[in-house]
Amino acid sequence: MDPAEGLIDDPYAVYARLRDTAPVHRVAGPDGSPAWLVTRYDDVREALANPLLSLDKRHALPGSYQGFALPPALDANLLNMDPPDHTRIRRLVGRAFTPRRIEQLRAPVRETAGRLLDALGPHGRTDLIASYAAPLPITVIGDLLGVPDEHRRDFRAWTDALVAPDPARPGAAKEAIVAMLGFFTGLLAAKRKKPADDLLSDLIAVRDADDRLTEDELMSLAFLILFAGYENTVQLIGNAVLGLLTHPGRSVDPDQLPSAIEEFARFDGPALLAIRRFPTADVTIGGVAVPAGETVLLSLAAANRDPRRFPDPDRLDLGRDTSGHLALGHGIHYCLGAPLARLEMEIALSALLERLPDLALDGDPAELRWRPSLRARGLLALPVTY
Repeated sequence: MDPAEGLIDDPYAVYARLRDTAPVHRVAGPDGSPAWLVTRYDDVREALANPLLSLDKRHALPGSYQGFALPPALDANLLNMDPPDHTRIRRLVGRAFTPRRIEQLRAPVRETAGRLLDALGPHGRTDLIASYAAPLPITVIGDLLGVPDEHRRDFRAWTDALVAPDPARPGAAKEAIVAMLGFFTGLLAAKRKKPADDLLSDLIAVRDADDRLTEDELMSLAFLILFAGYENTVQLIGNAVLGLLTHPGRSVDPDQLPSAIEEFARFDGPALLAIRRFPTADVTIGGVAVPAGETVLLSLAAANRDPRRFPDPDRLDLGRDTSGHLALGHGIHYCLGAPLARLEMEIALSALLERLPDLALDGDPAELRWRPSLRARGLLALPVTY
């Protein structure tokens, strides 16, 4: 079966058919190269933590994985690394995402959310992605890293070009990479010249003080934190709001919001697939033999809708026990920024529900357009009235 067929508009129905047919399928991956697609919860969860499944592209068979080529200065990031380098770098950057530091961001995030809602006025209509779900996380992650305001405007266009390439503009992704490389080169140079109280300045100090980060690792880390910290949270907020507006019993008690957020993430998370893996030795997944070096795709979306793990999985149930959901990964590659994403979602949704209690979808849900990506699940726009 062609995995692209129907995956943009209704990925869960496609994954349900695949999951019911067999746990592992031979497919054409998002880049067109052959891959093994894993769909059932137990298999996906086990594979996410399997040390034989490497993120390092050097373990891919020659010619078996096309992928998206980033320059070395952006490619030396945690999504392409195994231990011990992964362990070393994750430990360094993990200091930025401690519970204490994340909690210190609560007031600034709430202030940003309030300012964005103030700009909407008391009533009207808007695209909630453009006016709220997108600017909130780019402001938060930009402040955390110390990115000047004037450089944040182009970032969404760059990420769109990488995550959901426009077939009509085949050179757009390459142009975005060149622009981002220039942006990060200039930003790091500016921070070296004039350090500030931000994460990038801290990482530069680590790099320059005792050489625990190479120059490529430093730039790649800055790219990953900004890219992932912005991109995933936009989709988390947008998909959660859509879930509220299109499902019965949408009211949420503020005290239950943290648990509801986990259900939003399970039900319609931002990542359809985990980052690809390459077996360093022949492995068996779901009873299927997968040769070393071939590409393995783990479907987080299929796993999170597996009825073997979550009863009635296609129903948004804000009181559900969501423990063990895989929307943010599992194992040593579990999403580093998960605490920040949860904080942003909690504040974004609580502020929205408090300030705009009569928020409603402006149009037919069937006419909403999704980003043309087989990896990421997110709306192009979310038109609402309030």
